[in-house]
Amino acid sequence: MFVATAQPGLIVTDAALKLHAFNTDAIQILSFPQSLQKIPDPHAWLSERVSRLFERRTSVSQLQSGQRTYLCKSFPVKLDGAGHKSDRPGLVLLLERKSISMLSIDRIAEHFALTDRECETVRLLFEGLSSKEIAARMKISHHTVNAFVRLVMVKMGVSSRSGIVGKIARTEI
Repeated sequence: MFVATAQPGLIVTDAALKLHAFNTDAIQILSFPQSLQKIPDPHAWLSERVSRLFERRTSVSQLQSGQRTYLCKSFPVKLDGAGHKSDRPGLVLLLERKSISMLSIDRIAEHFALTDRECETVRLLFEGLSSKEIAARMKISHHTVNAFVRLVMVKMGVSSRSGIVGKIARTEI
């Protein structure tokens, strides 16, 4: 089973896109919905995936994995050692889940008359956090978080947490 990751994926390649290092989050992001356990050789699989991502392109700014959008940022790095002799820089690829922007939340707050704490709750909902995780971040009880979620649902005219997300996605602001 795939476990959603909020952590960024990191991939290090040389100038020819030969894979040098990566973290598990990168594979989870790029392999969705396939299970990590079903990938017999993650290094080879990821090498192939990175090559396909960049074929006929010099950069990738964002990519889809299931219904999630990830921003792909690349940073040139000098690779020293391990027999690396090229003058061309390698790349560090950072894959971060695209989140709702602060400006959008501000507009949404105005549109639905949300309080600051309700906005903060919505931001954390968009990060995929549970009520207990939101409570820990906001330093409040999870019961208070549930109260904020109910208030947001009433103001938006929806009946579930996913309804909040869907309503925001459909709202032209």
